[in-house]
Amino acid sequence: MAMAAPGQLNVNESPSWGSRSVDCFEKLEQIGEGTYGQVYMAREIKTGEIVALKKIRMDNEREGFPITAIREIKILKKLHHENVINLKEIVTSPDGNKYKGGIYMVFEYMDHDLTGLADRPGMRFTVPQIKLLTGLHYCHVNQVLHRDIKGVLLLMPSKDTCSNLLIDNEGNLKLADFGLARSFSNEHNANLTNRVITLWYRPPELLLGTTRYGPAVDMWSVGCIFAELLHGKPIFPGKDEPEQLNKIFELCGAPDEVNWPGVSKTPWYNQFKPTRPMKRRLREVFRHFDRHALELLEKMLTLDPAQKGQDKLWICTCCLCRFFLVGNMSRSNLQANTATLAGICIFHNSLKHSIWLPSADSSHIILYAL
Repeated sequence: MAMAAPGQLNVNESPSWGSRSVDCFEKLEQIGEGTYGQVYMAREIKTGEIVALKKIRMDNEREGFPITAIREIKILKKLHHENVINLKEIVTSPDGNKYKGGIYMVFEYMDHDLTGLADRPGMRFTVPQIKLLTGLHYCHVNQVLHRDIKGVLLLMPSKDTCSNLLIDNEGNLKLADFGLARSFSNEHNANLTNRVITLWYRPPELLLGTTRYGPAVDMWSVGCIFAELLHGKPIFPGKDEPEQLNKIFELCGAPDEVNWPGVSKTPWYNQFKPTRPMKRRLREVFRHFDRHALELLEKMLTLDPAQKGQDKLWICTCCLCRFFLVGNMSRSNLQANTATLAGICIFHNSLKHSIWLPSADSSHIILYAL
């Protein structure tokens, strides 16, 4: 038997993935159910640590282990960031076990998803939600598309009603549920399915049949969520693909070769192109929003994918920082969050060599060159 070369195996990884049984955990309650399996709150018997167990759905798999689960495990093993959910290990339950046969992914436990928090009266989202962009930026830098970022006020009739934006009692936000995630190349030359992302958060390029895409698809979803938080309800609640596109065009304007070069070459453009002129009405409809919020939405909800890609993410983060820290925060809160703001902006502006910091009297934000 050939031996692995030094450095090929992570011999320090403990416990070895897949070596432990789910019997090491006590299931406390089911806390969610998505397209690809049930999620349980559980306690590790030996340590007492509370974790989340995601049972991988095998019901309809005739050809072995689900490819979606393989991708999710592979991607999460490579991602290590404070705003991305931590996959701790894989455990199994053999046939005859009290939990029946199955494979479970063991995650760190988070106290809430944003769907539940958004439903609470008086709930206000501030600086920690900026971290959604830091986690997403980290994924994109590591060439991973999430492809399933969902809103927090999801009202669609579905069993999969939980947001995949998780938050703990300390306000730490983490991006979760990578079941539809895929690796991508910077050239965007691979054909990927356009049947991803919950309909209300699906970008127009996918609705028009594009199969070569990149980080812009995630940025559109984030823009929809941000507008949803401020508006109090989803902004594009379409019943099907044609209605979804129509709602997008009514708010963001009809696409053409001027505002979206190349749109006429998308597979389904001729089928779904508007039959009447439609002007962009985003600033008119959301005129009650803070001006910084509008600036952010203009960048995120741009029809042309090229205008909201990975290299534009740092601009959106600065807009979001200005909105939360200037438009929505008191002077004392602004001072208290200086470190958070500085860390976020250094991270996102690494290529631009600049940073947003509060002024001396903490009344506004100043852009400094580094």
